[in-house]
Amino acid sequence: METLKSYVYGTWYEAPSGFRSLVNPSTGEEIARASSEGVEFGKVVEHARGVGGPALRAMTFGERAGLLKGMSKVLREHRDELLELSRINGGTTRGDGSFDVDGAGGTLAYYGSLGRSLGDRTMLVEDDGVQLAKTEGFWGRHGLAPRHGVAVHVNAFNFPAWGFAEKAACSILGGVPLVTKPATATAMVAARIVELIVEAGIVPEGAIQLVCGGTGDLLDRLGAQDLFAFTGSADTAIELRDRQNLRATNTRVNVEADSLNAAVLAPGADPATAELFLRDVVREMTQKSGQKCTAVRRILVPVDAIDRIQDALVERLGAVVPGDPAADGVTMGPVATAQQLEDCERGVAELQATARIVHGAGKRIDGTGAPAGRGFFFPPTLLRAADARSAAAVHEREVFGPVATLLPYDGSAGEAAEVVALGGGTLVTSVYGDDMDWLARFTPECAPYTGRIYIGSEGSAEVAPGSGIALPQTLHGGPGRAGGGEELAGLVGVRPYLQRVALQGARGVVDTLLDPAGPES
Repeated sequence: METLKSYVYGTWYEAPSGFRSLVNPSTGEEIARASSEGVEFGKVVEHARGVGGPALRAMTFGERAGLLKGMSKVLREHRDELLELSRINGGTTRGDGSFDVDGAGGTLAYYGSLGRSLGDRTMLVEDDGVQLAKTEGFWGRHGLAPRHGVAVHVNAFNFPAWGFAEKAACSILGGVPLVTKPATATAMVAARIVELIVEAGIVPEGAIQLVCGGTGDLLDRLGAQDLFAFTGSADTAIELRDRQNLRATNTRVNVEADSLNAAVLAPGADPATAELFLRDVVREMTQKSGQKCTAVRRILVPVDAIDRIQDALVERLGAVVPGDPAADGVTMGPVATAQQLEDCERGVAELQATARIVHGAGKRIDGTGAPAGRGFFFPPTLLRAADARSAAAVHEREVFGPVATLLPYDGSAGEAAEVVALGGGTLVTSVYGDDMDWLARFTPECAPYTGRIYIGSEGSAEVAPGSGIALPQTLHGGPGRAGGGEELAGLVGVRPYLQRVALQGARGVVDTLLDPAGPES
């Protein structure tokens, strides 16, 4: 059995005790253990600030981009190894593991390309400037400089590779060293990625540290120049945000929390659009066994089409084969932990207060190719509520597994947007339709309640990647329940690691300080 080590203050550290077990979710077999007991978190923070930070800030954006390209290359070269770890520790099929690992490599590569486009600068110019007096002798312009702190990244269990990469890419490009803390239950992939990066000598010492296990008093050591980024449940996010030290020092906090994402079928959708809707909903319910922050949880369908849509979804969900991803024919793996399995069973029971099951057992099942009674297998489960507005549990309780609920609405754009809003804020809302007038009414009403609107139509049916993909070019985050944070979206994701500063003085002085090489650099 493997013991996961932390990589802190320039060395690999193995804890003496306090271990938590990591298991294969298809069999329940213990495969590794992890603990951070004995890690000196004050030393971790000082190592990042005193060693990693100066090394990164001495680089230009273009040079940091080279680090990200190197990290992406390492993931590509060790892809098969990482996919196998994902299967063993996360219960993923090869396709689901690829979604995570390839998404990580692609995100690092994208930010590498973005960094190269920024060139040999150590500060970013944010605007063209403005004259503040009668002449250009007094000029104002805004720039962005790397903060002199450390970024602590606490990631969720469901995307150990992509979760690491999307935060690390923005932090490294922004010139801020990071401490990454993967969820212990599925930490093997992230731990191996960091090990590979360290072995390859890609990043300067202190730029990346890894904590396998608990965070101890790490968060209590953060200050005004630091950043804390968290992905996980809304309840945990509330507790972490309320940490006295984070509030007292105004440490920057960025949260991406759970989300009751909605898929909306508009009335009169063309056949290709309706097919795209069905395909996307089934994929977003079952990919990664429904353990995605962007998965569809609520399915809004015009009341006059809901019976037909229910039948089509039930047929497709019935073709999904849950089981051990190592077995032939399996198309969906287990949920990641025993705790997740218990939560799925408890959550479906809570949803049944305002909805009824129309497909699935709502309880654990045996998986194909797995020993009877072993593994954390939960079947695709579809529920249906009689009335969308009164289905309170559906708009309040996220079941983090292959579970979603059908909700009827009257077909109007206004009611569809109002029902989406009942979820309190989503990471993504997908809408499928071809009536531009309907979409034009729906979009501005839905937009304040979501971070991203994915529009499926006949024009996008052949190339649309699905609403669950958090592409680095566009926003990942959302208001309210979704955490209120912003990740990715190109430079939007980098800005939290930079300090905005206004320079005022003679135009020539200000422009030269912010942009010494000129606008073409």
